[in-house]
Amino acid sequence: MELNLSAAAPQAADLIKDVSEATFMADVVEASQTVPVIVDFWAPWCGPCKTLGPMLEDAVRAAKGAVKMAKVNVDEAQNIAGQLQIQSIPTVYAFYKGQPVDGFQGALPASEVTAFVERVIKAGGGEAPSDTLNDAVVAADEMLAEGAFEDAAQTFQAILEEDPAHAGAYGGLVRVHIAKGDLDHAEAVLNGAPIEISKSPELEAAHAQLELARQAANAGPVDEYRAAVEANADDHQARFDLAQALHAHGDTEGAVAELLELFRRDREWNDGAAKAQLFTIFDALKANDPVVLNGRRKLSSMIFV
Repeated sequence: MELNLSAAAPQAADLIKDVSEATFMADVVEASQTVPVIVDFWAPWCGPCKTLGPMLEDAVRAAKGAVKMAKVNVDEAQNIAGQLQIQSIPTVYAFYKGQPVDGFQGALPASEVTAFVERVIKAGGGEAPSDTLNDAVVAADEMLAEGAFEDAAQTFQAILEEDPAHAGAYGGLVRVHIAKGDLDHAEAVLNGAPIEISKSPELEAAHAQLELARQAANAGPVDEYRAAVEANADDHQARFDLAQALHAHGDTEGAVAELLELFRRDREWNDGAAKAQLFTIFDALKANDPVVLNGRRKLSSMIFV
């Protein structure tokens, strides 16, 4: 289906608005009766918001009127944030016909932001403009998931030939080498990324994934560490080692649970190692992964007790 934007397309200045409590009804609820509206809940002090906001804006502009965006500063719109139960930021909701239809918490890589915007457009009956390079990243990720390492690597490399600063493709190449067990090559790819994308969410995630892969190579036996913890619940090193071993064996949720328990017992142990390890795991996963969302919420509740 082709999207007709001729007469009904909003002007560029109307695509992205700063919205207050006074204008939320008109600019979000009423506006979403005709076109989906993505609402970015942010605050000036929120670091991840500064990364996510511009990526959302770029994706909305690229959609050429198929979706709009409303930016809500939660410090100035606490009633709206409370009504929608915004518990952490950034939080993003998409509205259509006055109702939330999709959403996520935390910062996402650019490719996932684009995919989110495309889902929202489709939810509103529209068709998103094609993004060939990001489509290729998605295809290469599927190849990687299926174990076709060489095909995935060639696709990521082809994307970089088109766009030498494509963070999604760089992150993908790193993941290929991690999957192959070639951690030194993965690190070399990371170190070779252009400086302008070195702090991108995609490469931050790849860095965390590489760190966890190196830990996994040295992880010990789960049963041994679990027995040590059961024998002495205050053996913090054994609990930390258990968390690393669980993660190495694919039990990410179990690893997070042990690290949260360690943080609860002694948050300052080993210079805050539990919190640092939690953040490494969170960074390595997708921002909207349930393990991340639940883990961050539980950690926040402990920090702000």
